[in-house]
Amino acid sequence: MRQKLLPGPAPADEPATAAPVKSPSSTKRPQKKVRGTGRLHSLLLGLASAALGLAAWSVLANSGIDGFPGPVEVARRAIALIGDGTLLADAGASLKRVLIGYVLGVVLAIPVGFLMGWYPAVRRLVEPWLQFFRMVPPLAIIPLAIVLMGIDETPKIFVIFLAAFLNSVVSTFQGVVAVDVTLVNAARVLGARDPQVFLGIVVPASTPFILVGMRIGLGASWATVVAAELIAAQGGLGFRMQQAQLYYDLPTIFVQLIAIGAIGLVMDRLLLLAERRLTHWQERR
Repeated sequence: MRQKLLPGPAPADEPATAAPVKSPSSTKRPQKKVRGTGRLHSLLLGLASAALGLAAWSVLANSGIDGFPGPVEVARRAIALIGDGTLLADAGASLKRVLIGYVLGVVLAIPVGFLMGWYPAVRRLVEPWLQFFRMVPPLAIIPLAIVLMGIDETPKIFVIFLAAFLNSVVSTFQGVVAVDVTLVNAARVLGARDPQVFLGIVVPASTPFILVGMRIGLGASWATVVAAELIAAQGGLGFRMQQAQLYYDLPTIFVQLIAIGAIGLVMDRLLLLAERRLTHWQERR
């Protein structure tokens, strides 16, 4: 006959009760609270930073610097420029030039960077010329571009394209050559062909590098468009700054500077959001 096993006392060398296992739902709730607290903390820090910046600006305006405008004066000029449509028209003209040149530069830079990183022969042919043009500032090419292409939109878009292309192609190339060779060899041992290795390993691993290059290229594009508009333009934020300089109109110059920074910051935040969505698998601090 089978004897019924009765629960007896636990052995001396084993714990009497097992540690309770937390359910998945119990581990997610603290993470939500931490995320919410982190966002609130970031928001408060951002507001504090803005307040400190305005305070420092006010101190400089009241320190006796001749003609240095304060936040209130600049805000009034911004309202006036927005009211008559000048600021919106200039911002639209500069943004159009930046978007056209930037998008063209990035679209061409990504495949060129992949080709340079994947094929050593292409790398040896292209990289010397790439490094050569990287040493030449796009601003130095503006006079030559104006002489060869005229004073319309073409030279401005070209120098913006060049600035975005050079930054993006280098980042893409570095992303490809930085891929772990062990992953590539393991995929090939498992029978993956070159297209599968490229799409499954190289492209995802290079995405963070590409997006960093796009962010750097965006800043270079804005710097280039302002310089191009200072030299030859009939509209835009840089053009308005040049006109204000002739009349020593510092509030207008400040308004244009703030507009450039604000538009560039919004575009950079959008790229940062895309980076987090596309590289959600990457560990972050």
